[in-house]
Amino acid sequence: MEIPISSNGDAALPEDDGLEQAAKRQWSLGEQVGSGRGPRDLQQVMVSGPNLNETSIVSGGYGGTAEGIIPTSSIKGSNMNHSSSSSSMTAEESTKGVAVEKIEQVKKWGLNTYKCTKQMISERFGRGSRTVDLELEAQIDVLRDTKRKYENVLRLARALTTHFYNMVQTQHALGDTFADLSQKSPELRDEFGYNAETQKLLCKNGETLLGAINFFVSSINTLVNKTMEDTLMTIKMFENARLEFDAYRSDLEELSTGPRDAVTMARIEGAEQHYQVQKDKYERLRSDVIIKLKFLEENKVKVMHKQLLLFHNAISAYFAGNQQQLEQTLRQFNIRLRPPGSDKPSWLEEQ
Repeated sequence: MEIPISSNGDAALPEDDGLEQAAKRQWSLGEQVGSGRGPRDLQQVMVSGPNLNETSIVSGGYGGTAEGIIPTSSIKGSNMNHSSSSSSMTAEESTKGVAVEKIEQVKKWGLNTYKCTKQMISERFGRGSRTVDLELEAQIDVLRDTKRKYENVLRLARALTTHFYNMVQTQHALGDTFADLSQKSPELRDEFGYNAETQKLLCKNGETLLGAINFFVSSINTLVNKTMEDTLMTIKMFENARLEFDAYRSDLEELSTGPRDAVTMARIEGAEQHYQVQKDKYERLRSDVIIKLKFLEENKVKVMHKQLLLFHNAISAYFAGNQQQLEQTLRQFNIRLRPPGSDKPSWLEEQ
């Protein structure tokens, strides 16, 4: 390889074309500034210069071809598009997951409803078999009959309370009228006074008896509409579980009598799993019903023994005119009467 030598003895290496062009531009720019044409041409040079927002990244050697030039704007845009697309894909996947889960829930609910409706219709028309627990069903029937009778007792006791309250209010008004007439009729002062005192005493004893009857009504209402109703809600859940258990049992029996190919065996295996789940649920609720019926019977006997004794002693003392025994009965059962004029509860009691 030959290296050319210049006149001063230095080796003349081939210069890069880009450096040579840049040096020429710098020399022409200095020449223009020196000749007085600098500001306008300089402004043109700055305007015609490269845009910083369009800066490029060059891959390869300096002064090479433009094949490796990658605009930075395209890099920023690709990163932003990639992040936005990944976030949108994640949102779409979560939405699809929720939708699929809801569809599966609706599908299971529809299949379960279909099986239970089919079982119910079969039992009603005598074509299907049902699981029977004679002892437990007898206890449930007794509870429902007892609840109807206690509801009737509660209705009559409330009616007695309303009528007796109206009578006490009438006695109170009559006593006030007799007292007023005793002041305005001197010739009948003693007679009106005796009757006024009698009505006031009856009114006082009547208010005491009303306190006992209201306590009786409140206790019966709690027993019927809370304790018994809670047990009946558990019984309703038990009956629904029994229907589902029989529905899946009938489905399993129907599959077991069919052909034993691969598809049928897979369906039988799935039906056995569902049957076992429903059987466990049925037995658990059956145990809950038995326990609640036992505790309900004990609670009913205890509550009614106390309330019937209170009702008898209070009614007997009132109509016998024994005010002391009536007040003693209320103290025996820890019943506190509100003073006159305190029908409306205080703000503290309402909290």
